Amino acid sequence: MKREEVLMEALPYIQRFHGKTIVIKLGGHAMVDQEILEMAIRDAVLLQYVGMKVVIVHGGGPEITEKMQAMGKEPKFVGGLRITDAETLEIAQMVLVGKINDGIVSLIARGGARGVGLSGNDGNLMIARKLDPQRVKEGNRVKKVDLGYVGEIETVDPAVLHTLLDNGYIPVIAPIAIDREGTSLNINADTAAGEIAVALKASKLINLTDVDGVMDAERTQIFRRLTAAEMEKLIENGTVSGGMIPKITSSLQAVKNGVDQAHILNGNQAHNLLLELFTDAGVGTMISR
Repeated sequence: MKREEVLMEALPYIQRFHGKTIVIKLGGHAMVDQEILEMAIRDAVLLQYVGMKVVIVHGGGPEITEKMQAMGKEPKFVGGLRITDAETLEIAQMVLVGKINDGIVSLIARGGARGVGLSGNDGNLMIARKLDPQRVKEGNRVKKVDLGYVGEIETVDPAVLHTLLDNGYIPVIAPIAIDREGTSLNINADTAAGEIAVALKASKLINLTDVDGVMDAERTQIFRRLTAAEMEKLIENGTVSGGMIPKITSSLQAVKNGVDQAHILNGNQAHNLLLELFTDAGVGTMISR
């Protein structure tokens, strides 16, 4: 398409989303590849400049693992969740809040916008409770494993986010929450993004990950548009499995609780975020009610 045709195709979408809240979850290679991260942040800044209210939620699992190993600590997982003792929690906070979060805020500033770094501890943004011990099968027996300082969200108070968004800032949120006694807990970033999108009554939840979208069983075709019911069937029949489950679950919960659409797309490709939002065809999977 000619450049002017691209712009004209984008116009009705820019008009539709002007003033709407968009929650972007950054994960995968964006958390370890600086070039990919910078590209994603430039696109997010552009969204703000065309009138959207942008919130960024980020993960950082690979960097946490790398830091743990550098300190001689071997990561352990149960059901995809990291066993988090006190030392691991300290490392996670150091990486998520002290390094990744601060780095994203700096990139936003470089792009000409204003970012504010937060965790769930700030303004009681995310209140969580400690996860119950998880059932794990070993051979013929089932045992319960305590994951330590790992939580699930009970409430999200978006007041601080509304204040920042209304004053032209881009909130950048690390997935650390607190319980009702003030203890920090590690939270799954996909879950955090979905819960925040619901609390903000966001128009869209966008998951930038390492896959092109939700694919069929043969992995040859991307589903461009799915309803929540169709998505649930794909989970039930095993078409969607493994690491996609938390992303899909978070997307389903969001659209069932008021978010207009959830999108899953490959954040490693240049400007996929813009192509998904501003073109008729899109480049990933859109899930709606």
